[in-house]
Amino acid sequence: MNCLLTGSSGFLGNLISQEISKENVLFTLSRSGGHYKINLDTEIGDFGRSFDIVIHAAGKAHNIPKTEIEISEFEKTNVIGTLNLLKGLEVSGIPKMFVFISSVSVYGLQNGDDINELSNLNAKDPYGLSKIEAEKIIKIWCKKNNIKCTILRLPLVIGSKPPGNLGSMINAIRKGFYFNIDGGSARKSMVLVSDVSKCILRAAEVGGIFNLTDGCHPNFNELSHLISIQFGKKIVPNMPLFVAKILAFIGDKVGPKFPINSNKLIKITSTLTFNDSKAREAFGWNPTPVLKGFKIHE
Repeated sequence: MNCLLTGSSGFLGNLISQEISKENVLFTLSRSGGHYKINLDTEIGDFGRSFDIVIHAAGKAHNIPKTEIEISEFEKTNVIGTLNLLKGLEVSGIPKMFVFISSVSVYGLQNGDDINELSNLNAKDPYGLSKIEAEKIIKIWCKKNNIKCTILRLPLVIGSKPPGNLGSMINAIRKGFYFNIDGGSARKSMVLVSDVSKCILRAAEVGGIFNLTDGCHPNFNELSHLISIQFGKKIVPNMPLFVAKILAFIGDKVGPKFPINSNKLIKITSTLTFNDSKAREAFGWNPTPVLKGFKIHE
């Protein structure tokens, strides 16, 4: 198949590119290079060809914005960027299939267990709202043009040299600065980046909206212990909850430069897991447990 992948230079996009290109003709798009060097925030894609499948992995990653400009970046990249991609495809040729890499952040939850795809989309943060809006735009566009639409909602994506909070956690453990809080017992849904990249074409053939997880939902203690072992360390220190609450209170007063605040503490100590049985039934999703498959250096 002729495939177009956006966000090909990103953490997830890079692995998708390697997997899809094994047996397909892959065209890549990113701001930094690839077959199409396009900034979708401000440019409508000019592709000059049609594609069998489009995989839209480009987007501004989840973080906590500190300014109005940073807040607007989510709308610009995740919503306007999506619109500009679709406008370009309308000119070059309508694909048969479209896959959008979304996020479980659309549910807007800080805690909960076994949440499935029928749950309400209650995100209030700029990132989650931008993903909800992009999903809506894509679903309407695919229905209008008779395109098989697939939306993959991902939790924490695990892999070698990850960005974001996981990258910070790995670096802190390596330097000996990381503490589990209250025993690190809170469980979180996770998924290996390699498993996501391998399932995309199978999911695209089926179409639908799917949560993807490893099905095991490790807790912070288990994940941090796995990372520490790979650095040759045996013990991950623990911070009592009452100490963390005091530090979080200080962080609320000091501001965003402080490493912890009440909002972060709630997330760290709250279990949040998602149900992926729909994907398992629809296209045979059978991922590797993160605690068995995660290698920091591959």
